[in-house]
Amino acid sequence: MTVETKKLFIMVTTGPENPELATVPFVMATAAQAGDVEVVMGFQGNGSMLVVKCMSDHVSANGFPKLSELIETYIEAGGKMYVCGPCVGSRQVKEEELIEGATIVGASSFVSEILSSTQSLIY
Repeated sequence: MTVETKKLFIMVTTGPENPELATVPFVMATAAQAGDVEVVMGFQGNGSMLVVKCMSDHVSANGFPKLSELIETYIEAGGKMYVCGPCVGSRQVKEEELIEGATIVGASSFVSEILSSTQSLIY
C-alpha cells in the first residue's frame, strides 16, 4: 500500500496593509505542515513584501499568533517560499533583502508548483 503525498500551494497576494489576510495564509500553512502536508508558498504583488527582512515584525492581527513567529515555524518545518521576480523588482527589493529561505522565481516556477500540488489556496 502506497502513501499518497499531499502538497498544498498557497499564493499570497495581500501584504502588510491587511494584517489579517497577511497572517491567515501562514496559519493555514503551519496547520497543514502539522498534518504532514508539504507546503509551498508563493508571494506576488504586495504579498511579496511579507518576506522582506523585518517586515513581519510590524504585522500583527488580533486573535492570531505574531506573523514573525508563524514564518519562523513555517521555515523550521521545511516550508518553501517563492517570490515573484517582477513583483519585488518593481518594488526595488533585492534578493539579499528577503528573509532566509525566500527565493525569487518566475511565473513558470509558480505554474509548476501549482500543477504538482494536491490543492491550492489564494489569499
